[in-house]
Amino acid sequence: MPTGDAAEGVEPYKLSRRGKLWSWTSQGFLPKEPYEGPGSGPGEGPPDFQPFLLGYVELPGEVIVESRIVDARLEDLHLGMDLEFCIVPFNARYDTFAFRPLAASESKAA
Repeated sequence: MPTGDAAEGVEPYKLSRRGKLWSWTSQGFLPKEPYEGPGSGPGEGPPDFQPFLLGYVELPGEVIVESRIVDARLEDLHLGMDLEFCIVPFNARYDTFAFRPLAASESKAA
């Protein structure tokens, strides 16, 4: 949330937890600074970096958000795939949001 003058008139809006995959790609190399995710810490580097999936997720009637896609393989992704919001580790200090296939979250609950 913004602070100070920028916060004036701003109200939180609760977005949907489910959406549809709109587009995607694989991040196959270590992003440039200010990236602080896995593989970017002291003593880490390209050998520690693990490629990850990125996608645009359409929250119907709301917005399209850019997010990591977890619990999926590149070859399993398809347009319109049902995805669900989740929280995942980002680095040793922080967690971040991501989306995962709805089928992945349902199988974990079983």
